[in-house]
Amino acid sequence: MKRDTQPAVSASRRRGATAVAAAVGSCALVLAAGTPATAHGSPGGHKKTEYVALGDSYTSGPVIPTQVDANCARSDHNYPSLVTAQRQGTALDDVSCAGATTEEMWKPQGTNGPQLDAVGRGTDLVTVQIGGNDIGFGSIIATCAQLSAQDLTGNPCQRHYTASGVDQLTLAVLQTAPKVARVLRAVHHRAPHARVVVVGYPDLLPDDGSGCYPSVPFAAKDFPYLRDTEKRLNLMLRLTAAFNQAEYVDTYAPTRDHDMCKVPADRWIEPLRPASPAAPAHPNAKGEAAMAGAVLERLDREHGR
Repeated sequence: MKRDTQPAVSASRRRGATAVAAAVGSCALVLAAGTPATAHGSPGGHKKTEYVALGDSYTSGPVIPTQVDANCARSDHNYPSLVTAQRQGTALDDVSCAGATTEEMWKPQGTNGPQLDAVGRGTDLVTVQIGGNDIGFGSIIATCAQLSAQDLTGNPCQRHYTASGVDQLTLAVLQTAPKVARVLRAVHHRAPHARVVVVGYPDLLPDDGSGCYPSVPFAAKDFPYLRDTEKRLNLMLRLTAAFNQAEYVDTYAPTRDHDMCKVPADRWIEPLRPASPAAPAHPNAKGEAAMAGAVLERLDREHGR
């Protein structure tokens, strides 16, 4: 399959990549100045807005009723579907798929074709939520749950990932930045007039660093470590969006205090044993609705502001 050809990396892009790495490493929220690309107008106000949703399971909405694609665990109540329902004249092509990494933008995933194949010159809006599987969300959760038995009051998971003297999770976030950037460049290449929006990940663990063992079976001091890892991932996505002419939607702040440690009535992210229809450590229907609200708020702003 032919992939998008990419121009040689310019000096300015190398400087941008260096800035992303420095900012993520320090977790400092310093955004590069710049204005995203101009929005694609709808001639005469009659053309449908062609919306393509790219992403992983946080986009597709596994287990949330009603599942409309078994291969990708895709729900018709995920945030792309809810956004489309609220925006009159919008036609959705949702190709998000559970388990997707940035590689699945170019590669088929079961019956789901390469996600970027859905993006074309007529595309007006693209949302992209990707990167969690590139850093290994699933394996991180499994590893930290397994290690917790060694020291329930300590931080065995953090010690595991930093044993080499380098935080392997921070490194994984940094290594994912150019992969996400490549996806965004490919989207712009295929749909040069589209509004491109990068969607961050919601609040998975208590923002105050507290824990909730055994509901979420991590050691006490690993909760803040894993919280900070997710914040670094979101920071990387924010900065990578800024350096690649895309907008960013913060879904962490709108879902704060509705993490997987909250009681069932208050949580929008399900723990490893879900009480509501959702995959473990994933948004439930309320979580998808909250992310839809954040996306809609971003889209309702004047483009570039």
